[in-house]
Amino acid sequence: MIKILYAAKPEEFEAYQGYINAGLSELGIENTIVEKSDNPAGIDYIIYAPSSSLQDFTAFTNTKLVQNLWAGVETTVGNKTLTQPFARMVEFGLKQGMIEYVTGHVLRHHLDTDFFAKQKPGVWRDDHVPPLTRDRVVGVLGLGALGQACAESLATLGFQVMGWSRSPKTIENITCLNGESGLKTLLGQAEIIVLLLPNTPATHHIIDAESISMMKEGAAIINPGRGSLINDDALLDALDSGHISAATLDVFATEPLPADHPYWAHSNVLVTPHVASATRIETATQTVIENIRRGEAGEEFLHLVDRDLGY
Repeated sequence: MIKILYAAKPEEFEAYQGYINAGLSELGIENTIVEKSDNPAGIDYIIYAPSSSLQDFTAFTNTKLVQNLWAGVETTVGNKTLTQPFARMVEFGLKQGMIEYVTGHVLRHHLDTDFFAKQKPGVWRDDHVPPLTRDRVVGVLGLGALGQACAESLATLGFQVMGWSRSPKTIENITCLNGESGLKTLLGQAEIIVLLLPNTPATHHIIDAESISMMKEGAAIINPGRGSLINDDALLDALDSGHISAATLDVFATEPLPADHPYWAHSNVLVTPHVASATRIETATQTVIENIRRGEAGEEFLHLVDRDLGY
């Protein structure tokens, strides 16, 4: 019988326990799931949220895998005590939630619905007609699992989609760019820019005064990726000058976003409280179950983190 340690939100323990136990039992894998253990060396798998109290993995000498419940791993990947295989969460609910958030807000900026929402009652602006999607360029920075899914969704709507990643990629119906020159090309052509890069030293403040100066006048920014991607002062300056027309922000350097932060009061900023892509228990447990099955079968784990790259 395998032993699984649950180190995440206490209020969600019973739900995770129920789904995982049922799924593993169907596979014939006997298991027990606990919230605490007096014998760390006896733990085979850890289901983990970085916000949990577990921060020292030294005693878990026989653990085969630490399965993260979050898509982001930046707060954990540098933990020197975490020497066990470490997998990030990739699952249908996270992906679908992000697709819906990004697609919805790209369409909102494309159709300029905020413009009409701000009109005084009785003002009829039939001169403000948006272009067709085929005439709108959308840039997606980051072509990982979530970025690629969002880019492909936008392409099916007819948008001209440009994607940028650290290394070269080829995706059907997406203009894929990489490197410094590729980034400049995307920034100079995209009218709506979506940020879905991981949080690494290389991506810190990738949106700053210099990169913003390369963007088209009136471009809009959507950030459901990481708060560290944006230099807040630079973005606020660009919003005040009108160089950036609008920003939809779901993630921030400090969360919850402080009540006195200028973003809250800015007329051209929409703040959402980190809801773009939440882990759904029912779908996330499918990834957990599959990785445990692989571990017991001696197969390669899915979505292992590359610690050198940081994701």
